[in-house]
Amino acid sequence: MFGIAQQRTAYYRMVMTTISLKLPENLLARLERESRARRTTKSSVVRECLEQQLPDQTPPLDLPELPPGESFYDKALPILKKAWARNRRLPRDLATNPKYMKGFGE
Repeated sequence: MFGIAQQRTAYYRMVMTTISLKLPENLLARLERESRARRTTKSSVVRECLEQQLPDQTPPLDLPELPPGESFYDKALPILKKAWARNRRLPRDLATNPKYMKGFGE
């Protein structure tokens, strides 16, 4: 039997990215107790908790196709155009007016 450092096959079934995490002392103590009780790593416990709290949000594949003019954007555009026309004091697009871009990114 090989240790992790001498293992000839992959330790994890998939590629994983390492992150850094700051925890209050009491939460770290709870994590350490739980990992010792399960005889597993703290990383494994954290991964399991994240999986439970952050379910996969993959959209269902059977969503109906929206016909043109049925999106929220299409419905809101006439209202927005009226608001823009009433308030001509505001520039339509700050990013294209050099006056508003002065000093940006410096």
